[in-house]
Amino acid sequence: MNAKTGKVSIKEKIGYGLGDAAANIGWRGVGTFLIIFYTDVVGLNPVTVGILLLTARFSDGISDIVMGIIGDRTNSKYGKFRPWILWTAIPLGISLALLFTSPEMGESGKIIYAYITYIAFTLIYTANNIPYGALMAVMSGDHKERTSIGSFRMIGSFGGGILVQGALLFLVAYFGNVGPKVEVSKLGEQTYKVDILATRDVENVNVKTEDGIATFTWNDERSSTDTPTVGKTFSMVSNETYSFLVKGEENLSASDFRIINQQKGYTYSFYLMAVILILLMFVTFATTKERIKPPKAQKSNIIQDIKDLLSNRAWFTLLISALFSSTYNALKQGIIIIYFTHYLHNQLLAASYLVGLMLVSIVGAIIMTPLSIRFGKRNLFIASLLVSGAFISLIVFCGPGAVVAIFVLGLLSELIGAMFSTLTFVMLGDAADYSEWKNNRRATGLVYSAGSFSTKFGGGIAGAIIGVVLGKYGYNGLDPIAIQGAIPGIKMLMSWIPAIVAFMGALLMMFYPLSKKMMNKISADLAERRRLEKSVATN
Repeated sequence: MNAKTGKVSIKEKIGYGLGDAAANIGWRGVGTFLIIFYTDVVGLNPVTVGILLLTARFSDGISDIVMGIIGDRTNSKYGKFRPWILWTAIPLGISLALLFTSPEMGESGKIIYAYITYIAFTLIYTANNIPYGALMAVMSGDHKERTSIGSFRMIGSFGGGILVQGALLFLVAYFGNVGPKVEVSKLGEQTYKVDILATRDVENVNVKTEDGIATFTWNDERSSTDTPTVGKTFSMVSNETYSFLVKGEENLSASDFRIINQQKGYTYSFYLMAVILILLMFVTFATTKERIKPPKAQKSNIIQDIKDLLSNRAWFTLLISALFSSTYNALKQGIIIIYFTHYLHNQLLAASYLVGLMLVSIVGAIIMTPLSIRFGKRNLFIASLLVSGAFISLIVFCGPGAVVAIFVLGLLSELIGAMFSTLTFVMLGDAADYSEWKNNRRATGLVYSAGSFSTKFGGGIAGAIIGVVLGKYGYNGLDPIAIQGAIPGIKMLMSWIPAIVAFMGALLMMFYPLSKKMMNKISADLAERRRLEKSVATN
């Protein structure tokens, strides 16, 4: 870093950004795929899943504050926050892998296992992510330079999202390939008899056509009561033959059918993602450096730190508004796979959609810096929430065939929404500066606990909303008929329900007190204080 200008090197910014790529392999992987894994693979009731996601987050408020306090009081040769990135890298990867592992046990056992592994993941994520977020605030004392670092962080975040969201469904198909014998007999126009001879036992197998258009009906004693659905999910027993009537597509052959062991596919895919996560965390630790220290006269006082935090209006306003914006993001992410799988009937198309979201998010993160300098962070935060919510709300009017419109509205919403996502963590650094400027004390880790708390608890609220709405409409991931009955709820969760949450977050951000003019004054005053402290120490 240039000591005179406060500029951080591009290499260090990239290294820091890779840490959020790692974190989002875990966080976006969980936010995007865990609900459908629990409901459609493990077989848990959506309401049970929603309660699990919300209940597990009640501990986060305490754990986040505790981790912020611990981070501020950590003293090592590596600094206060960097060592935690090193110490938690391997445990975080292991907890992610265990989260998508489903041991053979009864329903109660599966629920207990889900609670234990999910709570473990969130606690370890806290120990990793609060120090990681706080690290940005101590890499440079220039609030404009932190905005630039924040852009690199969000580019890394979206890069990790592209990796996990873009590749995972294809990895599931690769690792979960069952490879049974398939025989296809044409009975008439767009009508086929399909026999599948199992070559192994598979507890949860999913069969559908490559294009995901044709409907399946059991061709046995169940046919009289069976409703045609796009694909079937069932348990496969070795050497048994499973027969279906398939209608709705032309020129089908055995190679057009996808037969996937979803449990094995998800488990092995996340094992691979866990290894990548660990390696990227190591890179972040090795390439970053802490430079901003608390005032030399500051003494450790937990009670005073908490009092300063609770009297910090900027921090409190940002905490509440970010809770709504995080819930908004988690709602959008959490329903995508279910929406594409059961409403558009094309799960693999979701991978293209998710990659598109990540690519436009990178653009949004890049243009955020000049726009925030021009209009101010608070104003840009409010505008991006309102516009992003408006675009996503329009998806309610899109039918299953309106793929182009769904993509356009979703991508525009994410392009704009990337700005408030990036600004949240940049503005937490401003809140830490404001606390130091006002109280002559600095508790960076404690301030950044708001970022982790809002992200995780917002995800819990979103999971509860998704679970309750799907439960209200009778969703059962293992029952194709129940899935079709839940389509109205799935459409609402993809459109106007998250939009309402976004509008509420924008309204709350109007009370945020730190204007662009005030932040320039705070940065200048703090720079002068540090210069005088250094001068006194030298003399």
